[in-house]
Amino acid sequence: MSDTLHSEPTSSARQFSAATLAFAVVGTLVIGIGGTLLLGRPNATAVPTTPADAKTELPAGVVEIPVLAQINAGLQTTEAKSELLAASIEATGVVAADESRVSHVRSLARGVVERVHVSLGSRVTSGQPLLELDNIELGELIGRYLSERAGLQQTNTDLEVKRRSLERARELIKIEAISRQELDQREAEVKNAEAGVASQRAKLSQVEEQIHRFGLTDADLATVTPTDTQSGHRASSHSTVRAPFAGIVTKYDVAVGEAVDPQSELLTVADMSTVWVLADVYEKDLATLANVDDVRIRVDAYADRPFSGRLTHISDVIDPKTRTAKVRIVVPNSDGALKLEMFVRTDIPTKDRREMLVVPTVAVQYIDNQPVVFVRQSETRFERRVVRLGTATGSVVEVLEGVKAGEPVATVGSFYLKTALLRERIGGEG
Repeated sequence: MSDTLHSEPTSSARQFSAATLAFAVVGTLVIGIGGTLLLGRPNATAVPTTPADAKTELPAGVVEIPVLAQINAGLQTTEAKSELLAASIEATGVVAADESRVSHVRSLARGVVERVHVSLGSRVTSGQPLLELDNIELGELIGRYLSERAGLQQTNTDLEVKRRSLERARELIKIEAISRQELDQREAEVKNAEAGVASQRAKLSQVEEQIHRFGLTDADLATVTPTDTQSGHRASSHSTVRAPFAGIVTKYDVAVGEAVDPQSELLTVADMSTVWVLADVYEKDLATLANVDDVRIRVDAYADRPFSGRLTHISDVIDPKTRTAKVRIVVPNSDGALKLEMFVRTDIPTKDRREMLVVPTVAVQYIDNQPVVFVRQSETRFERRVVRLGTATGSVVEVLEGVKAGEPVATVGSFYLKTALLRERIGGEG
């Protein structure tokens, strides 16, 4: 018998070895996947490790853009720098209509309103019908027109009769069937008849001109007949008031069934494609103003959209209470963004010049209704800076706070940085 006994493992031993091996494999996998597994101690915890390629969290207001993305976006930068530029003054004001393009619509005659085609705030085109009325004066003119036209027909008939009589007299005088005196009399009758026709035609033309003021044409008058009262006389006495030009109905004071006259202002139509900004400038600043073509205008409703206008007039009257004078700035408004009575802030360049820290206007973006610029921190990082703006001159704008001279700011493509920052902020909130 050998000193060493060789025997097969028992069933219990085999189960223990398999379980130990399985636990060891699982433990190894856990350690390899996410961290270190502590065994053999109660309450052991797994300590996670940071993956090598995990993205570092950026500070608030900083956006990181890869170089290739910058190239694709056409991103450019330039340094904030000091320049000697015209100083400006800030003045507040309101939007008003261009008085040269405001029409106070009235009826040309007494009448009764039958239909109104527009309402307050309606946009109208040139020549568009505004309202229709039963024109009392036009009805009276139509009656006179019919009478004068009938008179003209009668005088023409009389003239033709007298002309034929004169022709017969001329034939008879050749054979001495009538006297020379009778021939002279018939010639005089023809001349009198011709004068009567001319006089009647003048009366008819006078009435026609009065009717044309109400918009009826010669073709319309040709359809007026005394025998068809309903479709002729009565229908033609109804006139239409039309828009003098394209614009907006800014005042409305008319109703169906209302009796109106030439003194009644029914509607007001204003052309809003160009508006006035009436700003208040202090008396002490008036001497520095000059007619300029680049007045910067800002409104709260469009904080990220600057408007530009031209200063055309300085009032000769000073308000004794505020010691200010009104200045008029003409502003293009083709899309109708500026509304009447809207409050505005203006930066009006003056004759004075001073040193200013400026950046290109394209560098300024608006986030949460605040002007910001993006300052390059590194090759791929840009920091958002809230700035306080001053005078805008040409293609540059003064920066009073937020940026220092020499700092590189994003210009062309800065909107791409704004979009990227907002996208990250939305993602973080989500």
